[in-house]
Amino acid sequence: MTATASTRVRSEAGVVAYLGFTSALLALGIDTALPAFDEIREEFSLADGSGEVSLVVTAYFLGMAAGQLPMGPVSDRFGRRPVLLASFALYLIGALGATLAPSFGVLLGARFLWGLGAAGPAVIGHAIARDLYSGDQMARVLSLTMAVFLIGPTIAPLLGEMLLLTGVWQAVFLVGFALALVGAAWTFRFGETLPDDRRRPINPPAVGRAIRTTMTNRASAGYILAMVFSHGAFFVFLGSSQPIVDEVYGRPGWFAATFACTSAVNGFCVWQASRHVHRIGAARLALLAYGTNAGGFAVMLVAALTSDGVPPFVVWVVLVTVTSTSSTLVSTTAISLALQPMEHIAGTAAALRGTFTLGCGSLLASMVDRQIVDTITPMAVGGTIYCGVGLMLLLWARGGSLEVVDPDVA
Repeated sequence: MTATASTRVRSEAGVVAYLGFTSALLALGIDTALPAFDEIREEFSLADGSGEVSLVVTAYFLGMAAGQLPMGPVSDRFGRRPVLLASFALYLIGALGATLAPSFGVLLGARFLWGLGAAGPAVIGHAIARDLYSGDQMARVLSLTMAVFLIGPTIAPLLGEMLLLTGVWQAVFLVGFALALVGAAWTFRFGETLPDDRRRPINPPAVGRAIRTTMTNRASAGYILAMVFSHGAFFVFLGSSQPIVDEVYGRPGWFAATFACTSAVNGFCVWQASRHVHRIGAARLALLAYGTNAGGFAVMLVAALTSDGVPPFVVWVVLVTVTSTSSTLVSTTAISLALQPMEHIAGTAAALRGTFTLGCGSLLASMVDRQIVDTITPMAVGGTIYCGVGLMLLLWARGGSLEVVDPDVA
């Protein structure tokens, strides 16, 4: 634990468990709903196979993107815990609103509010990690956190399928309400990690300096922009995997098991990476992961073009497992590298990272999602382009310095 940590001693396992759980709430807000897409279409009279239902995911991501930027500076001023508690309150209201929504428009509005609440854990989890750790140790903690987080995507679709058996599809949203109560209680117990002497004023000049410092630092800005494109490719899988399994491959009922297996492999690989990040180094691991991500989509594109857009189901599952796993590894390593120079403004830097990656990434994904009807070709084309651009940005970021910068020093 670094000298910048608060006086309360926390074990690494305790920090990982807490951050992993609060991060898992973000995934549960998405993944439990994916198996209910058919029921949502029927409930709100959407066309069979309509890609419009993917807006349930897009609205959530846009809420997260909109909420992160203000929450970062606020947490730098008032501390991590009060902002997290306020976020959980929004999360609860959004989950309840989605459960009771009388129309598709109201459902999307509730999902946006739910995403606003999810923005707090998304930003502040990374800021807490930067409060307590630095360098490759921070990358290790974030990798372990991601491994715990991935328990959520592994079980969430299966949980969603089980809840659908009750005959009340809205139950997939109500579970988020219950788990957010647990998150709020745990936040009270976990305590504050930002010491008083590290808090910053929340005024336009101070916030402006923090934003400018983050986005003009080559390493920080480069890794953030690289994550925008890897997230864009990953969100295509997240928003369209259920229609692809059900409609393109004609395997209704297979989605939950497919998604769970992919997430399990993802979690195992991230856990293995956390064991070796000290030896390999976060920067090298990020490059290896991004190269694998781009290569996986390129192979998917070749497979799609040589099979009229529908390669064998097993081939597609293997390739999306490779690309989603490598994308997750990009995130865990690139986040630590982007925040490394930003010790003094970790909340603001984490918020900018989330705003750009979630907001821009979800918009990139939405351009591809709506093109997916009866082939996987749009996913392969979009992923190849996005990861190719992102890989170039990551290579550019590697030329930047990871030395800590102070936005208040000219």
